[in-house]
Amino acid sequence: MGPVELLHMSVFSQSFSPCGRFLAVSQTHLVRLGCAHSLVFVCQDNSLVVGGGDNNIHVMDLENGVFKTVLQGHSDYVHCVTVREREAEILSGGEDGAVRVWGEFTGHMGCVFQVCARPQYGKWISCVTTDSDWMLCGGGPSLSLWHLRSLSPTSIFNLSGCQRQSTFHQDLILTVGDGAFVSHCLLGGEVKTQIPCTPQSLNTLQLNNNSTEHRVLTVGGSSDRIDVFTNLSYRAFSLRF
Repeated sequence: MGPVELLHMSVFSQSFSPCGRFLAVSQTHLVRLGCAHSLVFVCQDNSLVVGGGDNNIHVMDLENGVFKTVLQGHSDYVHCVTVREREAEILSGGEDGAVRVWGEFTGHMGCVFQVCARPQYGKWISCVTTDSDWMLCGGGPSLSLWHLRSLSPTSIFNLSGCQRQSTFHQDLILTVGDGAFVSHCLLGGEVKTQIPCTPQSLNTLQLNNNSTEHRVLTVGGSSDRIDVFTNLSYRAFSLRF
């Protein structure tokens, strides 16, 4: 791979398969969808949910490779999608500063409600992730923790730069964004530690909780490498495209 290809190589999003043996990665443009910024597997109906540059969320049936549903409502880029399988909901966040919650995975999907970002949290959403009744919203300028039922923020994290993806892990929040490190944060907003990574700027992290044999954390961003952590305290090795 030459210097020009390396310069423009970025990993935008990733998702482990329900069996935990495969990793889906978005690093280039997808035909019809524009740039695919986020994707996630849905276990209960074997689907892949993709959000991207056409302002829509697309749901693919993995059995036949056909897009079966298009969710329309965002007015700008869709940066992130996540799934609440217990509630049968998809959450999406975009450049329009909104978080949208969509209903059933099968049949008609309607927007349940919309949360417009407040000025102190920025005007756009770069990451949304959920854990039971809690939601993390990233973007500019802050990463914040929200209570879903009341739709109110409870913590703002003291991190520099835009946070592009986050996840819950036990009593920690793991987050990546501007900067070459994974930040470990406490639920109250404190930053506990930051672990160095290979890319100088990070777009995505993914915990593989679907397999006890391959229980790893993968991190990607502005390079042709995906860092793999077998222990959250250090990078074990990197995958290269």
